[in-house]
Amino acid sequence: MPAFLTDDWFSTVETLTAQAGDLNLPPALSGLAINLVVADASGNTELALDGGAIKKGLSSNAKTTLNMDAETLRKVFLEFDMAAAMQAFMTGKIKVQGDMSQLMALQTAKPSQEQKDLFKKVLEQTTA
Repeated sequence: MPAFLTDDWFSTVETLTAQAGDLNLPPALSGLAINLVVADASGNTELALDGGAIKKGLSSNAKTTLNMDAETLRKVFLEFDMAAAMQAFMTGKIKVQGDMSQLMALQTAKPSQEQKDLFKKVLEQTTA
C-alpha cells in the first residue's frame, strides 16, 4: 500500500478511479472543482477534487483553494468526516482562498454511493 500523497498513491488513485467508471455524481458535485494544497514537513503537495475524483496537481477549473495538513485532508475527503471538517475550519486548520460558495456546494451535496465506494477503496489502499 502506498503512503498517502506520494506519487505511488496518486497512481493507485488514478487506477481505482478508472476502474470505478461512472461515479453517478449529483450535479452539485459533478461540476465542482476545488484545489487542495497540503502542507507537511517536506513542503506542499498540490491536488484537486475535480468532478468528484482526486487528481494530482491543481485544476484550472477551480475557483477555490483549500490549504490544510494531510491528516485533515484524509479525515475530510477520504473518510467524509464532516465534524472534523467543521472543527478544522473553525480552528484554522483549513484555510480558504477564493469562492466560499464552492464550499457550501461541497457541504450540502451528498456523495453518490459509487463515489463513497471509490473513496473507501482509496482509503483501504493508503498507509499513513
